[in-house]
Amino acid sequence: MTRLMTTAAVAAAALAALIAPTAAEAAPAAPHTAPAKACATKWKAKQRVAVRRPGPNDGPVATMRTPVHHYLKKGQVVRSCVVAVGRTTSGPAYRACGGEGHLWRIVPGGQVPQTCLRKL
Repeated sequence: MTRLMTTAAVAAAALAALIAPTAAEAAPAAPHTAPAKACATKWKAKQRVAVRRPGPNDGPVATMRTPVHHYLKKGQVVRSCVVAVGRTTSGPAYRACGGEGHLWRIVPGGQVPQTCLRKL
């Protein structure tokens, strides 16, 4: 009985070696990637707008009831390469600066409704 189990184990190992890809086949060499660039996207404030920072119990995305951290002046240029999406079940997440939407630009100090910014 032991000899039969040993033979079966050897046969299974040989079959697995034939089926399993070698290390070179399993993980092809990754092509060289360029280093990540620094954020270079600039936005200009259309009007005076509140920069809101969500509190610890607010979740990751600001709302119109989130506390104001500071204000951007009209024409102030900020850098933003990341957007937060604040979806709701009953319409837009905000109505600000003559528009409505659900995209919040992440700027230094907090988040600003995207409708309040213009891309440069």
